[in-house]
Amino acid sequence: MRELVYYVAVSLDGYIAAPDDSFDDFPMQGDHIDMILRDYTDTIPTLGLRATGLTPDLSRFDTVLMGWNTYKAGGIHPPEGPYGHLRQYVFSRNHGGVEPAVTLTGDDPVEVVRKLKSERGSGIWLAGGGILASAVAGEIDRLILKVNPILLGSGKRLFAERAYSPIGSRLVASTPFESGVVVNEYAVDR
Repeated sequence: MRELVYYVAVSLDGYIAAPDDSFDDFPMQGDHIDMILRDYTDTIPTLGLRATGLTPDLSRFDTVLMGWNTYKAGGIHPPEGPYGHLRQYVFSRNHGGVEPAVTLTGDDPVEVVRKLKSERGSGIWLAGGGILASAVAGEIDRLILKVNPILLGSGKRLFAERAYSPIGSRLVASTPFESGVVVNEYAVDR
């Protein structure tokens, strides 16, 4: 069965974006970027792939899930969507106007995730945001958090407020970088 992986950058105080949905405060240079380009090529946006000449092999992820704010934070997307090499799902009940290659859905995120998990393929990347992550928290199999050495103070949380329901996990890898970013990988206990 495929895994749902919440792979996201986060501040030390638990924010994945600034109040305006931007990621500008997270370091975009440093040795952690080399790791992303090498090990997480599947997560590089279409425009970034064109600029770098990299080709994703889709061995890590072949599907991406985004909430509306995460999708819109990328600005204007090419016709094939922000991640044209992946199957792209955007969750919203109130918005429209996505590229033809992007599936916009108002369906229950848990049902969509369960259906995707039952299909063949590589991993399912939960790119954000916190509201969507909270909705599917019980379906997340792995968290890969790029912890950035910054305190934002406010913004979009890693997980939005949800009913009290603890979900345990265990640290399976932690890689510090000279940039100050630490990548922590957690397997969710089932």
